[in-house]
Amino acid sequence: MRSEIFGPSPVTPTIDLDRHGVQHGFLRLPYSRDESAWGSVMTPIAVFRNGEGPTALLTGGNHGDEYEGPIALFDLARTLDVGSVSGAIIIVPAMNYPAFRAGTRTSPIDKGNMNRSYPGRPDGTVTQKIADYFTRELLPRADVVLDFHSGGKTLDFVPFAAAHILPDKVQEAKGFDAVKAFSAPWSMRMLEIDAVGMYDTTAEEMGKVFVTTELGGGGTARAQTVAIAKRGAINVLRHAGIVSGEIEHRETHWLDMPSGDCFAFAEDDGMIETMVDLGDPVTEGQVIARIHSIGRTGTAPAEIRAKLAGLLAARHFPGLVKPGDCVAVVAVRQEAGN
Repeated sequence: MRSEIFGPSPVTPTIDLDRHGVQHGFLRLPYSRDESAWGSVMTPIAVFRNGEGPTALLTGGNHGDEYEGPIALFDLARTLDVGSVSGAIIIVPAMNYPAFRAGTRTSPIDKGNMNRSYPGRPDGTVTQKIADYFTRELLPRADVVLDFHSGGKTLDFVPFAAAHILPDKVQEAKGFDAVKAFSAPWSMRMLEIDAVGMYDTTAEEMGKVFVTTELGGGGTARAQTVAIAKRGAINVLRHAGIVSGEIEHRETHWLDMPSGDCFAFAEDDGMIETMVDLGDPVTEGQVIARIHSIGRTGTAPAEIRAKLAGLLAARHFPGLVKPGDCVAVVAVRQEAGN
């Protein structure tokens, strides 16, 4: 129905997505601009297809300033042996390619946040056109979807893989089983504060097994978080029966985000002082951050207090904050697992 209303996708793959073997190419989206009247956005894509089996869609760069996913997926596309594959693997290391090239969360072309642009439109902005292609062409092919995220330039997280609590408990259980197989140091039962327009939501509404991550942040990647991403991608593929070999299990600790009380937001401009480090325990009512006025001396800082007990799972990364910025996330540790 969407194609009848909006027309066909303007995105054209330069490879045959259904051909067996290994293919490296691009998703070409025409984009006329001052520098190139008949230019295109060329988003790299790789497809590995061998024999019968399920299909996995692996994505990174949903936000352009998050690097563990692109590093792990460009590496996987280079090193994966198609002979170990039973089924298909579609790899798009940098979904929002313009944002990835610019090192920004949103696209420099249209300021589009890829993860708030779904299901997209083929007659919309560049970001909406890319989202539409994923919605209509790539997600329907997939059984399992793994979308890598980290905190980008404005947040820092304890490294975790996550799935969402869903109305369909069978689908939910499959998601958490895949999270367990990912084997990040932390595993999260995820709560979204703004789920409208998300890639996650679109995939889950299609009935897909969906796993996401938050692997650090600060607009960079560390050796530890890249290693977690690389190992986790292979583990999920092995768990799905798409790649041969044993899952490399690592100890993981389960976290829960039970309500909106997990999130703390700034109400003042100023310089943030983090009072608790990532992974540290937090008690209800504890001061977890202070915001200092930078306009004058002699002013007491505003205090940010935890609304529930748990541990600090995320913090604001830059030193300066504005009203409305998320400054901390407290998650509850679940010793019994998921």
